[in-house]
Amino acid sequence: MRFARPQGWLVLSVTVLAMAAASVWAVTGSVTSTVGAPAILTHGQGSYLLQSPVAGQVTAVLAKQGQRLPAGAPVVKVRTPEGEAVVRTVDAGRVSALAATVGQIVQTGANVAAVEKVAHADDPLYATVYVPAENAASIPAHASVDLTVQSVPSQEYGVLHGEVKSVDRTAQSAQQIAAFLGDQQLGEQFTRKGRPVAVTVELEKSASTESGYEWSTADGPPFALTSMTLATGSIRLAEQRPVDWLLP
Repeated sequence: MRFARPQGWLVLSVTVLAMAAASVWAVTGSVTSTVGAPAILTHGQGSYLLQSPVAGQVTAVLAKQGQRLPAGAPVVKVRTPEGEAVVRTVDAGRVSALAATVGQIVQTGANVAAVEKVAHADDPLYATVYVPAENAASIPAHASVDLTVQSVPSQEYGVLHGEVKSVDRTAQSAQQIAAFLGDQQLGEQFTRKGRPVAVTVELEKSASTESGYEWSTADGPPFALTSMTLATGSIRLAEQRPVDWLLP
């Protein structure tokens, strides 16, 4: 009879203990993962493209980019064979882009401006994160979100904190995103890798920061945030047991 050497028993014991510990961890432990996706800060109500109801030549631009206007406010004047027509806002909001210039010839239905729906100047900002559709089901309610804002140096001021408010379970097309944001280029940009799902994130507020929102640093940036600012969102997904990865 051959007996195992003490070194062999030691190696076998360590191996058995390691396998037992791994088995326990696989059943009782948990792993948290995140998904990163492009995002944009808005006031949460979306935008609309203001279109000219008539064809003619633009004779005056009566609004400025960034200006807040009530519903029915004049934006541009268009000269037509029947006389001069005024294109007015449909809903109250902020002019996020002007597409019309004086002297330009516009056709009926041509876009003359993009207006973000904002009822009051102090309406809070939200973030919309465009997540790949295959990850939508893994996003739990009230999941925490970190947002790296494009206009804020993250090395100096950190990331913006938020919480998932809602998840749209229907994948959106470039046209749907463009209609919500009032920007066709953004619609194409956010669907470059496929049709995503829109996740609305409520930003965590803070009375101690200049921006009014909570950051990973104490003070955050020394300026206010503006809507239509691009960002990158990192959403914490639901925790999973390692053993679930092995089960069908």
